[in-house]
Amino acid sequence: MNDVPQIQIAHPQRDLQTVEAPYGVYLIGADASCRIVLADGSVEGAHAVLTLMKDESYIEDLMGAGVFVAGERVSTRQRVFHGSPIQIGNYTLVFGIGSELSPVGMPVGDAQHVAETPDIFKPKPRDLTVSANQAVKQQIHAELVKRLDLKRLSMNKLQESELQSKIRKTLDEIIEEIRTRLPTGLKPKRLAKEIFDEAVGLGPLEDLLADETVTEIMVNGPSQVYVERNGKLVLTDCNFISESSVNSIIERIVSPIGRRIDESQPYVDARLPDGSRVNAIIHPLSLVGPCITIRKFSKDPFKVQDLINFGTLTPEVAEFLRVCVLLRKNIIISGGTGSGKTTLLNVLSSYLPNNERILTIEDAAELRLTQQHIIRLEARPANIEGRGAVSIRDLVRNALRMRPDRIVVGECRGSEALDMLQAMNTGHEGSLTTVHANSPRDALARLETMVLMAGMDLPMRAIREQMASAVHLVCQISRFSDGSRKVSKITEVAGIEQDCITMQDLFDFTQTGVDAGGKVQGVLRPIGAVPTFIEEIAIRGIQFDRSMFNTGRFNRIKKEG
Repeated sequence: MNDVPQIQIAHPQRDLQTVEAPYGVYLIGADASCRIVLADGSVEGAHAVLTLMKDESYIEDLMGAGVFVAGERVSTRQRVFHGSPIQIGNYTLVFGIGSELSPVGMPVGDAQHVAETPDIFKPKPRDLTVSANQAVKQQIHAELVKRLDLKRLSMNKLQESELQSKIRKTLDEIIEEIRTRLPTGLKPKRLAKEIFDEAVGLGPLEDLLADETVTEIMVNGPSQVYVERNGKLVLTDCNFISESSVNSIIERIVSPIGRRIDESQPYVDARLPDGSRVNAIIHPLSLVGPCITIRKFSKDPFKVQDLINFGTLTPEVAEFLRVCVLLRKNIIISGGTGSGKTTLLNVLSSYLPNNERILTIEDAAELRLTQQHIIRLEARPANIEGRGAVSIRDLVRNALRMRPDRIVVGECRGSEALDMLQAMNTGHEGSLTTVHANSPRDALARLETMVLMAGMDLPMRAIREQMASAVHLVCQISRFSDGSRKVSKITEVAGIEQDCITMQDLFDFTQTGVDAGGKVQGVLRPIGAVPTFIEEIAIRGIQFDRSMFNTGRFNRIKKEG
């Protein structure tokens, strides 16, 4: 039996090939100088390096254009085993020794067409189309960069419209020159738009950002983009030209707001002009390539009636929260990632009186308040020398010197919690903020932990007394299995007994089941407890229906409905 390793090379339009591959290093690509030449337009000149050794073998992606082992994308360098399919462009390679390569009923070296081979040797049709189209886009993009120095043009004092006009004109010329050689089904106008978007815009993200049904966009490297629609994750057919294209788009997002991302600072929080939240992380922290996560904001901010229509809360709960804001109660919105905390914070902030001075403090400014007297503050990361950082805590401290009537902190996630509690306790009632937590009790425990992060070495009793005095209400919002977001609990902080903060639930969401379509069924109803500040409502002269806390009335309304 021949113990020399062999490589089988499959292509959808060509015969299956088997070549001997003694242990060593193999440069794979379209150039004639490569040891393994794969030439059909879907492969880079020097695409990958395959290192075959007796004990261990590795494949390395040189261009970031895409190498897949057993269906998984290779980030940089990955170990491969005998019999594992390696996909490069339109080609699938499998290496092994002797019978390890023989598909059932096919002797090694038999020149059968790929169409007659088992599925393991067949690239998926969708992947083939994407690979061919990506190869064409990459070549046109390279030619565009060659003819137009985009960086130099953008740095010159050209009007944006003039710059875009030059790019469009050059793109049209390039595509017209190669129109007859374009793959079947690839429309020139669509091709020009996609390349233009990647050259000066956000590439394939442009269409997703314009799609109102998309609420979140997740880029997992250049070849995989997921979106969230109706609370569910969906894989799209969007692709970027290369990893460098994704990196350029990240740079395009963060540069206008003074942020940076590079190997020394490989992750960043940013925002789009419309307020949508952006997080990006790149190599060496991300092993799948540059990743972008965009939490989209609707063009028109959600109003309280929208949340009622969505089933996020009931009219009674919305009215109660409005009264709490007018009473200047300090409210914490608690919830997990993607549960809708910021949306609910934005809605509660809309209840703030128009004649008050409101300060918003955020890591990346995304709140959109409509009152007249608003001061928006945004934290700043350190510069390339590691200096100049301004934290949320710094801004909270500074805000106290700016004569605020209300302070709205986008999210408490660190030592700024101590300053926030002190502000709430020193005449700045009516403040609003969010925290990541799974329940109202967990929210207070997390606040306690964040206060300890301030390094003030405060006694636990003192911290809890401050929390019990400062925080009046915790509003828990949750994301359910059907993707819907609902207020699941509203809890009042009643005080402190011994060393324990006492809390009482006012409203609670009870899930009653799931309908045939998978939609969560349930009701947000009162527990029966009445808030301790109920008398303040009458003193302030605010119209309020106290019977909303009566469980009997609630059950009667449900039966009548």
